[in-house]
Amino acid sequence: MISSDDMKDLTDLCYTSATTLAAEIRNGERSPVAVVDAFLERIERVNPEINAYVTVCAESARDAAQEAERAVERGDDLGPLHGVPVAIKDLNRVAGVRTTFGSPPFANYVPDQDDVVVSRLREAGAIILGKTNTPEFGRKTKTDNPVFGASGNPWDPSRTTGGSSGGSAAAVAAGLAPIALGSDAAGSIRIPSSACGVFGILPDFGRVSAGPVRSDAFQETLPYTFHGPIARTVADAALMLEVIAGPDTADPTALPEPTGSYREAADARVELDELRIGYSPDFGDFVISDAVSATVESALDDLSAAGATVEEVDIPFEGSWEERHDAIEWVLQSRYVGLYENLKRDADVDLLTTDEPITPEVRSRIRAGLDLDTSTLAAARRRRTAVYDAIVTGLEDVDVLVTPTLGRTAFSLDVDSPTVDGEPVHRMHGWTLTWPLNLSGHPAASIPVGFDDTGLPIGMQVIGDRLGDRDVVSTSAAIEEAIPWEETYPPEAIGGDR
Repeated sequence: MISSDDMKDLTDLCYTSATTLAAEIRNGERSPVAVVDAFLERIERVNPEINAYVTVCAESARDAAQEAERAVERGDDLGPLHGVPVAIKDLNRVAGVRTTFGSPPFANYVPDQDDVVVSRLREAGAIILGKTNTPEFGRKTKTDNPVFGASGNPWDPSRTTGGSSGGSAAAVAAGLAPIALGSDAAGSIRIPSSACGVFGILPDFGRVSAGPVRSDAFQETLPYTFHGPIARTVADAALMLEVIAGPDTADPTALPEPTGSYREAADARVELDELRIGYSPDFGDFVISDAVSATVESALDDLSAAGATVEEVDIPFEGSWEERHDAIEWVLQSRYVGLYENLKRDADVDLLTTDEPITPEVRSRIRAGLDLDTSTLAAARRRRTAVYDAIVTGLEDVDVLVTPTLGRTAFSLDVDSPTVDGEPVHRMHGWTLTWPLNLSGHPAASIPVGFDDTGLPIGMQVIGDRLGDRDVVSTSAAIEEAIPWEETYPPEAIGGDR
């Protein structure tokens, strides 16, 4: 039986930053075996409440921790994440570990090769704790699927984590991993980061290569799909990003090696009195709740009082919200046709005819995509261009743009069509201010800035120039210093120890 004092010590360890854990393990002050055991104990105790992990790699994690400890004792050359636990979204392949994509036909699929981003984490010394929950093929902005069910928000398990990296964000928020891997085609890193009160960042598109397992090397442009870290602190995200960034020969969209350090960008954060922030209250014409607006504007008031220049800017988007949203839907439909055809060819799985209980939204997107014509895709590209131009214009006279990340806080798990202060919005994307960046390709982050009156987290989106992801990191670090959130934890109901 673990005493209450020992339990608190274990919990404190699980909420220790990845940066601190890495330094203490490297210096011999902390045992990687003890670290992994603490996280596995907490996962066993807390995960049943929130279903963040769908596969836990207890045996292999302990084996890796023992080898990591021996490496420290031998004085080996250690990677930057040596001995640090990490959670992997169940859309990323991990060799020898069940990788389901949240889809019934793949419930027992075990790949024999890591995705590049996973292999880079391993090479840096990270220890994989397990796979985190995701909607089927990342299809939805809430995290549930026919294989594992729904993930609950650590701040209130009866509410959504957002999606599609909901399991990863919930794991970090609940102290079940110090860092986690996410991916984002319409907001899937930023949405759950906002809903769960953690930090998530999209680096420049092409900065992190996902491959090599793919049939369509260009699918990540339909829309721009980013892979990136979810963490409790900006420094932790920068540490992870530095490990996973870099080109891969199998990726034709990859950028060259970064010209500077993300960790240095986080440490050398911008001075607030030199920061010009452009604030778009509704990012054109999204519906925003009063609670979200008030919290984001209060945070901006704090930044202004600390020296930042904050001014409201107009983003000159063309046309209506619906016209811009059509563009993201059309390119996503095209992407899902590619998914459909690739699975038929490579895995002999027909998502439209299989008897397996495929998520209705997956099938509807494939069917809609099969009806697309080239003129519709041409219209989508024109509208993407207009979105890109509008965001570029909005950034002309400021260092970063900020918006709310979401139009509202997390809603109940049983809600399929959320409203914003009672106003109906598009059920999937009407409450998320994230997807325009997947049309344009700009780097962006979601930063916690407060809570609504029920205690649910609220995030603020920080948007930078193309090829300006280090500026987003630096700005985020400055905001974190002014509005710290690292010591903010979910309620005592989660694990009973906070």
